[in-house]
Parts: sequence; C-alpha cells; structure tokens
Amino acid sequence: MNQDQAQALLRDMFDAAVGAADPAQVLADHLPPKPQGRCIVVGAGKSAAAMAAALEAAWPDVDLSGIVVTRHGHQVPTRRITVCQASHPVPDAASQDAAERILAAANAAGPDDLVLALISGGGSALMAAPRAPLTLEDKIVVNRLLLRSGLTIEDMNRVRRRLSAIKGGRLAQAAAPARLVTLAISDVPGDDPAAIASGPTVPDPTAGQDLSWLVDRLGPDLPQAARDLLMAPPQPAAAFDADYRLIATPQMSLLAAARVAERAGVTPVLLGDALEGEAAQLGIAMAGIARATAAHGTPAPAPAVLLSGGETTVTIGQGDPGRGGRNTEFLLSLAVALRGQPGIHALAADTDGIDGTEDAAGAIIGPDLPQRVAELGLDMRAALAGHDSYSLFDATDSLIRTGPTLTNVNDFRAVLVVPAG
Repeated sequence: MNQDQAQALLRDMFDAAVGAADPAQVLADHLPPKPQGRCIVVGAGKSAAAMAAALEAAWPDVDLSGIVVTRHGHQVPTRRITVCQASHPVPDAASQDAAERILAAANAAGPDDLVLALISGGGSALMAAPRAPLTLEDKIVVNRLLLRSGLTIEDMNRVRRRLSAIKGGRLAQAAAPARLVTLAISDVPGDDPAAIASGPTVPDPTAGQDLSWLVDRLGPDLPQAARDLLMAPPQPAAAFDADYRLIATPQMSLLAAARVAERAGVTPVLLGDALEGEAAQLGIAMAGIARATAAHGTPAPAPAVLLSGGETTVTIGQGDPGRGGRNTEFLLSLAVALRGQPGIHALAADTDGIDGTEDAAGAIIGPDLPQRVAELGLDMRAALAGHDSYSLFDATDSLIRTGPTLTNVNDFRAVLVVPAG
C-alpha cells in the first residue's frame, strides 16, 4: 500500500465515522411515539440545527414548534423549529439570549405536551444561563480559564453545572410537568448524559459534592461570584427519572470506521472511545503502540489500524500559544516520536470539523513529514513546544478541512501501520 492509498483509506475511515453520527441517518430510529398534541422542541449543540431538520423530516404531520441554538456556521434550513446561532467555545450575549428563550419555551409546555430536547456537544457554551449572582462577563472569564486549565472534561462539567441556571437538570425542571424526551449525540468519554452539554435534562450527579478544590486549579483570575458559588456548601439535587436516548456515540463511529478497514483487508484495533489526558503525551504513547505493531505484530500484525476516540487536553500554561487544537497537537507529537518511521500513517481530527478554534478538522501525516518539514526550514519540536501544530501542518499541506460536519462525536484518531518497503 503506497502513501496515496494509505491516506485515502484513512480519509474513508474518517468519513465513515462522521457519517455514522449524521442526524439525517440516525435520529428517526430513536423517536418516541408521535404525540397527540403539541411537540415543543428545545436544544443546543453543534448538531442542534441538523437534528431539528432531521426531526422535521421524520415528523411532517406533527405540530412542531420551539427553538434550538447552534454554533455560528452550523445552521441548516428549518421550517417549524427556530434555529439561532451563538459563539463557541466561549459564550456570548447570543448564548445567554438563546438560553433564556429555550427556558421560556420549556416553561410554556403543559402536562399534555411532549418536549423533545435535542442535545449535542458544544451545547454548554451555546446555551449560557449564568446562575445568580454570576454575570455573563463572569461566565466568559470562567470558560476561558477552563479552556486553559488542563482539567479533564469531567471536571470542567462539574464547574459548568454548578455555575448554571439551565445545566445540571434545570432545563428538565423547567419543562415539568410535560413529558420530556432527550435525543443526544455524545461527544464525551463514557457517554455520560450529565457531561453532554453539561447535562441540562438529567440530574446533576455532583450537586452534593464539594468543588472548592477546583478554585485553586482555576487560578487567581477566577471571578469572585464564581469563587463564592464553588466554595459554598453543596446542595444535593432533586432526583427525577429521565428518558434519555443516545442516537450517536464515539463507539458507534469507531465501529463504522473499523468496517471500512476490514473491507480493505486491514485489521482494526479499537483502543477505546474514551481516551483522555494530555494530547502530546497520548501522541508519544500511540507512537509506541504503532512501533510495536510494525516490529512485533502486537496488538495485531500489519496491515492494521489503531482506532481511538475520546477527548484529550492541551495545557497552555502562561505563555502565548501558537495555533492549533488538540488533534493536531496529538498528531505532531506522534510524528516527532515516530521520526519518519516507514509504513506508519496517521489521521487525527475532530468529528465536528473544527479542531479547537481553527478552520481545520485536523490533519493527516505519513513517513515523509520530517523531510518535508526540514525542506521548509521548520522545526517540529519547536512547533510542538509552542503549541503551533496548525501552522506547521498548514505549511506542509497536511490539514484536513471539511467545514462544519453538523455532528460531533468528539475526536477520531487512526494510526495505520502497513508493511514497509
């Protein structure tokens, strides 16, 4: 298998992973029975508009109304459900306005109505309702601190739920006594409903936990109102039953990619859909597994592809970073560790089409990357240290640009090992 064939196969696997999470293909199978009365739709996330459009197509004869919010550039046409757009990953005034309108729609539901919540990754920032006395400006500062903190997504969501008037089950409380059904696309390790968009329709499992230890992790710039809420004695949340349906998950997407590999005669090795930790450290570890595959045939003989999902982190520190997201940082670390080893190709990308805040989903590399970088007079190790992976991959024409995919099942990583020579 030459380099062009290897990289084409990697792209086919990525496309299959994204396609397995397309709301147009999967949402209808998870709908409840059609209601006799109104169906009020609320929702938030990078896939919210696409999910709303899929719902309208599946239920053309149902009295649908409501509002969802998605990221700028992720809007698709709808006829009955209002779609608004807001900022991600840091909320803005439009995020707060959307949250207020969504809460109002849920509050308007009566006991005979069905409320459908369409939830996907990104919903936490897109639907911002600061808990009093927190202000939107405070919430923006907190979000920026979280993004730079190096905290796991689980710990970030502990903070987000504690500081919100809509997350941690509060949207579900607003919809009562109407029947509430949540259709969700998971973008979090473990598919925990409390973590997807910070769990607006399920009870907060950490409501009774002390979160004061997170104050120090967020640093001295943490707004006082946020500090007070996190330091306050915790109050356990009221329990309630939630009808929560996962329509797409990282594991489903990895299995779709694995089927593509098998059809090409390549053995897929699924390393897990919930890998976390520092992106650069995971790159080093993955390089070791790839080398073992090439040298010893473990965990599988070549040709084989190492597939994984999850959400890594990039700890920026105090310096000014370059450009790049967690997927390109992972891939650059992998490339540095592999040192151009023949027969190893890799792709890492965010399934929503946007790695961090950049215009690329991720990147794709082969054994020739170190030579190409050297010919341009660039330094892979310096780029990695400066968190400037995007710039290096842009210069080497290695970026993958898909535009918004209108779904999100988190990161997709594929390391393809083929016999060298």
